[in-house]
Amino acid sequence: MSDVFDARKATRAPRAERPAWKERPRAVTQVAKTAVLVLTVAMVLIPFWVVIATSLAPGQQIIDNGGWAFWPDTWTFDAYRKVLSNEVTTRALFVSVGVTAFGTFFSLVCTVFLAYALARPRVVGGKPIMLLILFTFLFPPSFIPTYLVLDSLGMIDTYWSLFLPVLVNVFNLVVVRGFFQGIPEELYEAARLDGAGELRTLFTIVLPLSKAVIAVVGLFYAVGYWNDFFRGVMYLNDNSMYPLQTVLRGYVTQGEGLASEFTAEGKLSQAPQAMKMAVVVIATIPILCVYPFIQRYFTKGVLAGAIKS
Repeated sequence: MSDVFDARKATRAPRAERPAWKERPRAVTQVAKTAVLVLTVAMVLIPFWVVIATSLAPGQQIIDNGGWAFWPDTWTFDAYRKVLSNEVTTRALFVSVGVTAFGTFFSLVCTVFLAYALARPRVVGGKPIMLLILFTFLFPPSFIPTYLVLDSLGMIDTYWSLFLPVLVNVFNLVVVRGFFQGIPEELYEAARLDGAGELRTLFTIVLPLSKAVIAVVGLFYAVGYWNDFFRGVMYLNDNSMYPLQTVLRGYVTQGEGLASEFTAEGKLSQAPQAMKMAVVVIATIPILCVYPFIQRYFTKGVLAGAIKS
């Protein structure tokens, strides 16, 4: 019994030789980590709560507090009713949903097919094409050439201009390609022995194993399309075609379409600031509702693809 104990003691590394990450954290370190975590969460949640509270506060309280409210004296949804009753906002909301849905779908299709082709060995021209794609990542096209190309193709003032110029993101392509390369080659060989072609291999073997990376990349595309306002400003001359983020930019920066309303007693019932915050909340909630369902795929999807690429 003593011999076994001595052997275990001999194989155990001395305390001074153990790596720092194997040491048990001290109480001071744990307290410091907790304090930093609490501070970080507070820095994120408090501004977001102020936005929500301001959107739900009465107009006079917002004016008295200098344009914001931390806790509404009276909870009211008048700002949301006013915003959603505005035809411009509701139309822009449908435009954003449509552009996000179609753009994400087409981007995923193109990214998956291109990544699969570049991930397979002995593809004719695979390496030059990959280098060309990486070149566009290091030296992206500027606005003027992109605008001239879209204008020559007749895509100005069309919804195509909102997602075709950014249909394939190079970072997402590299991540998906790396994930495909990490799939064991034996599975591809077994598929070929069973007589499966490339398309059948992709749909029956590769895609079922790649749900994590596809979910993460799809979220990246969706967030990018949903939050984009620049292309709406630059490529659309018709205000009725604006997506929600472009309308939100006009509300927040210029106050377009936001007017103060007063009660019969002369008190302010709705303030432009409350309506601005209501638009911010409406534009943020859809993405926040999607994140919890995709969060568990982040580590598996992104890290696996990035490491193996």
